[in-house]
Amino acid sequence: MLFGRKRAIPAKTPGELDAMEEAGKIVGIALQEVRKAAVAGSTTLDLDTVAEQVIRDHGAIPTFKGYNGFPGSICASVNDVVVHGIPGKNIVLADGDLVSIDCGATFDGWVGDSAWSFGVGELSADVDKLNRATEQVLEEGLQAMVPGNRLTDVSHALEQATRRAEQAFGVELGILAGYGGHGIGRAMHEDPYLENEGRPGRGPLIQAGSVLAIEPMLILGGETDSVVLEDDWTVVTADGSPAAHWEHTVAATENGPRILTPRTG
Repeated sequence: MLFGRKRAIPAKTPGELDAMEEAGKIVGIALQEVRKAAVAGSTTLDLDTVAEQVIRDHGAIPTFKGYNGFPGSICASVNDVVVHGIPGKNIVLADGDLVSIDCGATFDGWVGDSAWSFGVGELSADVDKLNRATEQVLEEGLQAMVPGNRLTDVSHALEQATRRAEQAFGVELGILAGYGGHGIGRAMHEDPYLENEGRPGRGPLIQAGSVLAIEPMLILGGETDSVVLEDDWTVVTADGSPAAHWEHTVAATENGPRILTPRTG
């Protein structure tokens, strides 16, 4: 992996971080409303409609809609779909499904990007462990988002957190190969690309005001490979195992990591 010529991840000002958090709050509200709507018998297109309405009602624009031709306002990924699931009227949710929703909103020119996974009804024991483990990996991994660290210190923290989660939850977890986090600001995807595993101490410097979208994607059973379906978007696990995806937009500050996509209430 080449990290380019930049020696540090660009820093946003305190005012710009505040503006990014305003976008991130809208994403958090949209995600919570989508979760409320995710009941057995609803479709992922229904969820997309809810998210778009919330985003627009708050004066923002759905960042995903039209991005490189993507048709939805959210990515809605169910069970063995890891990421980039296209919302559809034919994808009907059932009790026991694991649903991952990735959502972005652009507000006053700044982007918020966040994802979480949740069950429709009650998840099976192992799938619930997968989901709680992935949440824990995000919470632990983002702690490395502090000034003075290097990009791959975050990658390494996520990898180490994954191995700890395997022990804590008693499940085998695979880190999805080829997908990870990214820089973010006025565009949804900015440099640098963030691996979800790797050796520490490499890549550009994290400084106060640097922002990354940090997003572990884990597969139950240890699989790491995936397949992209014919729609050129939907990423499914190679062996059909369920997967979970959690993401926050996070800024490095002198007071520690600052989550810019809070979900409150």
